[in-house]
This record gives sequence, structure tokens and C-alpha cells, in this order.
Amino acid sequence: MKATHSIPIAVALGLASGAAVANDALQERAQMFFDPIPDSAAGHIAERNEMTPEKVELGKLLFFDPRLSASQTISCNTCHNVGMGGDDNIPSSVGHNWQRGPRNSPTIFNAVFNVAQFWDGRAEDMTQQAKGPIQAGVEMNNTPDNLEATLQSIDAYVDAFEDAFPDSEQAVSFDNTAKALEVYQATLITPDAPFDQYLKGDKSALTDQQIAGLDAFVNKGCVACHNGVNVGGQGYYPFGVVNRPGADVMPEGDTGRAQVTKTAADEYVFRSPSLRNVELTAPYFHSGNVWSLQEAVSIMNDAQLNSLLTEEDVVNVTAFLRSLTGDQPEVVYPELPISSEDTPMPDIPDYPRATSAEG
Repeated sequence: MKATHSIPIAVALGLASGAAVANDALQERAQMFFDPIPDSAAGHIAERNEMTPEKVELGKLLFFDPRLSASQTISCNTCHNVGMGGDDNIPSSVGHNWQRGPRNSPTIFNAVFNVAQFWDGRAEDMTQQAKGPIQAGVEMNNTPDNLEATLQSIDAYVDAFEDAFPDSEQAVSFDNTAKALEVYQATLITPDAPFDQYLKGDKSALTDQQIAGLDAFVNKGCVACHNGVNVGGQGYYPFGVVNRPGADVMPEGDTGRAQVTKTAADEYVFRSPSLRNVELTAPYFHSGNVWSLQEAVSIMNDAQLNSLLTEEDVVNVTAFLRSLTGDQPEVVYPELPISSEDTPMPDIPDYPRATSAEG
């Protein structure tokens, strides 16, 4: 019996050894392309915007306060819901006067690690990013002057700004509002995903199917655009480089980064999205018209890789992407300061009121 089974056992041991070597090589390769989410992003913005407890607390109040909008009904959390993966899970956000924005709202989680903000990268950091939606007519529709008047009318905000910005001649300002928002948003990170544990050396953190998906992701081209700590968000790439998706996924009128740079070479070029927590942030793409993660992988396979991934690869890559879901931020909704008699009134369109007595 020993002689009969000695060859199969040797073969099995050899295969196991070969698989272990292959897994080691894949892990080492993954560690070359990706980095785990750190426990803090403070060092990432420290040189231009120091993260202090006072700024974080102020930024948190501002993030949840709808009085940053002209109507006083829309907060940052409206479109970047911290309980829903850092976005709003609809194709495009609903803003002032029930207007819909042109693009899907990106997640705010881990956004601090992106090379730039927005799909077209028009804001180089989250301080600039914070100023955009506040002033955008289709979003919060406010002005810097009205925002400052609102915050200055609330004593608790004046005190909070002075604590957060003790060296500012005018502590309550539009610029400092954006800085405080950036600091708070930089705390909204999601470390310790299974993939992070894998990158730190724990080979058992991923399932066999997820490892197979990682192998396809790395070795068949996905990693070219989706790499770094955010598994994306690090550069700008043309969408539809091999095959152009349909207009429902890639609207012809949205030319991407070309709208910022005004150069033809940037037509239909977008900042690659982070794939962190991607299973929580449907619908997908800048159009927000794809609800299935596996369908999104299939579309990218055709558009960018010329169907290099097999059907099995697509399933496995989808499984791998689910390993990118990290620990979600634990957020306690803050008690917001009370308005005063001097606080500007909300700018609410004069819609007819419902005649029903309900509510």
C-alpha cells in the first residue's frame, strides 16, 4: 500500500508546494501595486491643513449642517451619506430646486487618498472640492457671503471657528469652512478590509475565489488603472479605449476631463474611480446607470480589455472586489448649533403646499 500511494502523495505535495509558491508570488506582486489603507490620513494633508481635534469637530458639524445650502435643506451628508458607503446610491444627486446633477456622486470614503477630486479631477484636493458643491446651482446653490453671514449669526459656530483657527484674522470664513470640511472628511477612511489584511501578510484573508479574481485583476490589465492605496483614483484614463459603451453608460455630451483642460486629447478621459467599498456604492460609472457590480466588471472588460477576462474571470474579479470593503466609520450624528434671529432665512422655491391634512 505504501508503494502504491507514494507517487500520488508525492505529486500532491508537489502541486501543493507549487500552489504555495504561486500564491506567494501573487501576494508579493499585489504588494508592489497596492498599499493598505492606513489607520489615519492625518499625515496625508498635514503640510497644508493640519488635522486638529478642533478642526475635526467643526468639520463634522459643518458636514451634517443643511444650513450650508441656500435652501437649508441639503447637507454634505445628503449626497455623501456616511451610512450608505459615503455616497447616495442613486444615479445622480438631487440638489437645489429638485435639480439633478449631471454625474453620479463619488464616495467620500477614502477620497483623501485620491490624486484629485471629482470625476474630471477639477479640484486638486478636498478643500477645493468642498467649495464646489456649496456654490453649484444644481447642488447647494449658496454663495460665500451668504454662507459666512449664516455661520457668523450663530454664536456656537463663531466660537468653534475661533477655536479651530486661532491664528486667522477672520476665523469664520468660506476658506476656513472648506478647510474644516476637508479635515473631517479625511477621517472618513475604511481600513482593515480583507484585502488590507492580505497586503499585510495574511494569506488566509481572501477566499480562493477572491485570490483567483485578484490574479486576473493583476495579470490581465485591470491594475493598469486601478492601483495604489485606493485601488484607483490615482490617474486619468480614457473610457472606452477598445470598445465604446452605449450612451446610457457613457453619455456623448459628457466629455470628461476635456471640459476642464479644454484639450481634445482629454475627451472622454476620467479620473479612475477608487474601488474601495465598491460593493456599497452602486450604481456605477459617472453616468450612474449600472446597478450590478458584476455587470460593471463585464462592461469594463469589453470597453477597456477587449474581453480579455473570461466569464469565470469576471465572476472571480467581482468576488475580489468585495474584499475591498473595509471597516466603516463609526459616526454619531451631531447636535447642531441653534440658529439666531439674525440667521438668514432659507431660500426655498415657492411651491404650492399639499392640500392633504396628512402629516
